[in-house]
Formats: sequence, structure tokens, C-alpha cells
Amino acid sequence: MSIQRVLTGITTSGTPHLGNYVGSVRPSVRMSLQPQSQSFYFLADYHALIKTGEPARVQRSTLEIAATWLACGLDPEKVTFYRQSDIPEIPELTWLLTCVTGKGMLNRAHAYKASVDKNNAAGAEPDHGVTAGLFMYPVLMAADILMFNAHQVPVGRDQIQHIEMARDIAASFNHLYGEHFTLPEAAIEDNVATLPGLDGRKMSKSYDNTIPLFVPRNQLRKLIMGIVTDSRTPGEPKETEGSALFQLYQAFATAEETADFAKQYQDGIAWGDAKEQLFERLDREIAPLRTVYDQLIQNPDSIERTLKMGADKARAVATPFTARLRSAVGLRPLSLVSSAKINKPSTAKAHLPSFKQYRETDGRFHFKMLDGQGQLLLQSHGFDSPKDAGVAIGRLRKEGAAALTPLQALLAFQAEEAPLVAALKELQASDE
Repeated sequence: MSIQRVLTGITTSGTPHLGNYVGSVRPSVRMSLQPQSQSFYFLADYHALIKTGEPARVQRSTLEIAATWLACGLDPEKVTFYRQSDIPEIPELTWLLTCVTGKGMLNRAHAYKASVDKNNAAGAEPDHGVTAGLFMYPVLMAADILMFNAHQVPVGRDQIQHIEMARDIAASFNHLYGEHFTLPEAAIEDNVATLPGLDGRKMSKSYDNTIPLFVPRNQLRKLIMGIVTDSRTPGEPKETEGSALFQLYQAFATAEETADFAKQYQDGIAWGDAKEQLFERLDREIAPLRTVYDQLIQNPDSIERTLKMGADKARAVATPFTARLRSAVGLRPLSLVSSAKINKPSTAKAHLPSFKQYRETDGRFHFKMLDGQGQLLLQSHGFDSPKDAGVAIGRLRKEGAAALTPLQALLAFQAEEAPLVAALKELQASDE
């Protein structure tokens, strides 16, 4: 079975809320625990600049969201967890993708169309207050996804369009310059893709109707008690369809608990009792996470170190891949021009795939595997000793593709299966 790369991020423009948790954080952490999953999680602070002009808010939100990921079980040793702005290759890729992206497609982006519709309704110029950042938002999101060739991107249902646009942009680039990008797919939990907020609309910072994820217990109860309901009295049957209380409960409860709650609706449960049940069910899951979060938020230096470690892992993938893309579009050393003009078969001996072992500044030992043209095929996590790294390299040389599955937890990056398997076979043959 091939490795599935999963990637998701949260914009650092506000305090994490229940909608972020059930729509992104929780399913993503679960995916990161799957044996055939290679996970990338990032703090989308470039995206935050589109939404807010408050530097302190962006910084505080970055801390809060990082602490949220970690409190909810994200293991930075097993995944690649990084801050978007620590990867300079992402804005470079954004420009490369911009050059193959049709303006007409960006005109159809939901966020841009919503701004234009709002201006039209107010009698203003269609693009009044619309920044180029807002207009180009889908291209930056595509760069986030395509930089790491993600197969799956956990998103809310309202974000599916961005994944579709990333696919279209990737296909355009591949058509012009060769097969470089995987076409990503959206991964959605149907029951919890979009949660209602305090007023019944989608839970969103834009509507100021969110329920912050890690507020103290008494404040969480107060917020839930303030959720808008209809005027049906105790004993009067109530509809689960369209009920914000029921949707929130369903997002946290088991199938059996949800069925029992639905029956109580039919039996006419009082709204106050329904809210109390919702509060207790939510707090049962959140309380232990809240304890860890409160400890983390008091130690920002530790979180900073974790993000820097994640950036090093991310750039181990992004830097060589960007070099490959630069070459593909023609951004190449001029020393190659003369050789390209010579229309003769090359007599140079082809280089074999190779392993490179090295030591990072953290004192740990890593290795990478390159194909004959110097493109990155494998990148390891850190080992405590060079001997341990050498043992893993030895297994890959001896067993080839059969060693990929047992060694998967030790690898930070794997290229597409076909070229990787071919390179391992080539090495095996050369060793015989």
C-alpha cells in the first residue's frame, strides 16, 4: 500500500473554536495516527494577513493554534508541524503557480464573489475594498498543498472549492512542464464538516458567533446556555433537523448517544435540559485537552522550538522540490545553455541513485536518497547515532521497496511510488 500524504492548516487570525476542532484539528490528528499516512500540519500565518491588520492578534493566534494542535495529540516527532512563513519556498511556488492560473477561475472563488456581491448590493464599485491578497488567496492555498504533493486535505465542506482549484492549477502546471504535482482530494467528515455557532449560522470568526475551544468550564457552560433555540415548550416534540444544539451534540457523541438524544427530542426535552446535556458531553471530551493546553500556552519558547524543528523537516522536502520546479520552468544556471545547444547523444555515464548521510544542528543523524539526477526521493527523520541511520540505509539497499513499509515511521518524506521503487531496484541490481 502506498503512503498517503495528508496536509491541513488553520489560519492564525483568531482563537481556535469548536468548529476548528471538529472540522480540522480532530480528524487531522486521527489521520496522523494511521499507519499509511504521512502528515503535514501548518499554521497559516500568511493567510492571516489577508484577514486582519493586527500584528499582535496574528502572533497570539499563532501561539494559541499551535498549542491547540499539540494539546489535541499532534506528535511533532511523527508529523511535519510548521509555521507557513518559515518556509520561503511557499511564496516562490505561489508565483510559479500564479503564472499558470487563469484569472477567470479566480473570479469564481467564493470569497471574492461574496465581496463583489456585497459591494454590488451596497451600490459600491465591485472591487471596493478587495485586496490582491484576497483575490489571490486560492493560489497561495494551492501552493501550500502542492508544495508537499498532498493526496488528501481535510477541510470543511465550504472549502471544497479551494481543493478543486488546487487540482486545476496543478493540472495546468503539469500540462506545461511535466508531471510534478499530485492532484489533491478533499477529505470530509460529513456529520461535522460545518458546525453552527451561537446564532445558528455557520460557526465563524466573521460572524462573531464562535464557541472558543478552551475557555474555562464555567464560561463554556454559559456560552452553550446562550445558544439560540425556538419557542417550543417542555413536552412539545422538537425537530433535530436544523437544530444547532443537536448538530453540536452529534459532532461529539457516539452513534448510540446521538440516537438517544434524538429520541429525547421526539419526547419533548426542555431546551435547558438539552443544553445541559450538550455542555456535559462537550466538556467530557475537552476538559483533559484543556489542561494540557493551559500548560503549553504558558511556555511559548518550547512551542517556538517545536515549530522551528518542523520547519527544518518541511524545508528538507520543499527546498529540493523547488529547485526541481525552477529548472522545469526554465530558471536554470546559464552554464547549462551551451550543453543544451549541442544536439548530440550524451556519452556521460549515468549516475546511480545514492544515499547521503549527514548530521543536523540538533545533533541527530539523518539520511536522504537521491536519484541519478539529484532529485530527492527519500528523507529520514533524525537518528540518535550514525549506526542507526546506516542500518536503515542498509535495509533499503538490501530489501528495496519491501523495506519501505516497516521503515515508514522513520521517514519524513517519500517521493511518488514508481520512481522510488525503480531507484531502489537500480541500487539492488548494482549491489549484486
